[in-house]
Amino acid sequence: MTNPTATLLISCPDQRGLVAKIANFIYSNGGNIIHADQHTDFAAGLFLTRIEWQLAGFNLPRDLIGPAFNAIAQPLGAKWELHFSDTIPRIAIWVSRQDHCLFDLIWRHRAKEFIAEIPLIISNHKSLQPIAEQFGIDYHYIPITKENKAEQEIKQLELLQQYNIDLVVLAKYMQIVSEDFITKFPQIINIHHSFLPAFIGANPYHRAFERGVKIIGATAHYATTDLDAGPIIEQDVVRVSHRDTVEDLIRKGKDLERIVLARAVRSHLQNRVLVYGNRTVVFE
Repeated sequence: MTNPTATLLISCPDQRGLVAKIANFIYSNGGNIIHADQHTDFAAGLFLTRIEWQLAGFNLPRDLIGPAFNAIAQPLGAKWELHFSDTIPRIAIWVSRQDHCLFDLIWRHRAKEFIAEIPLIISNHKSLQPIAEQFGIDYHYIPITKENKAEQEIKQLELLQQYNIDLVVLAKYMQIVSEDFITKFPQIINIHHSFLPAFIGANPYHRAFERGVKIIGATAHYATTDLDAGPIIEQDVVRVSHRDTVEDLIRKGKDLERIVLARAVRSHLQNRVLVYGNRTVVFE
């Protein structure tokens, strides 16, 4: 889309007239709505919506849209985010030794499947540095041990600040990110197999094979201080059979991880994900 747009993500206690009030804010200021979606969680008593409109012809300058809408949002008890389509997010990809998700994100980025910049890769191994060099991305090797974890996470935070990073993608980064780090930088998406809480730890596909599973999957979620229990953005599954070997399970699992992570990152970058509690609404 060549014409810039603004997007509001809003959650508030459900009540009458919400759609009209929000839409009228845009209409009364000369805006043209091009996408609008909503969901009501009756159990939580919440109304959630995503509304996007063209900035061309909109009467309010960008710096006044937020304050103006806040005057409407406060009486409604609403939480809200405002995003602009021509603000280009900056991503840091964190990896260990596996390269399938890293390659996939870089290829999709170069194919313009999502709009962002990828200026930084951080790893606790040197293995994937040639990939970073191949695509002209800065690569920082930061080894992690129990003894140096806190010190090394300070270096990681400094790099995120230095590169003006908006989002960290854990693309098979096989280290636990500390609660302190997540508190300081909460915009993190993680990908893992969907066997959890079963088959935790090393070699999950080998143990799943031994158990004779019939479905394998992948989950992308926001990282929180509760390990592997953050709000889920995207999931998918594929059936397997007795004919599949361990190698088949691993191959199919990697395929799913690529697709699921890419979908999650794309939805996040397009401002389609609204988090409430430990759940998400992902607007189409």
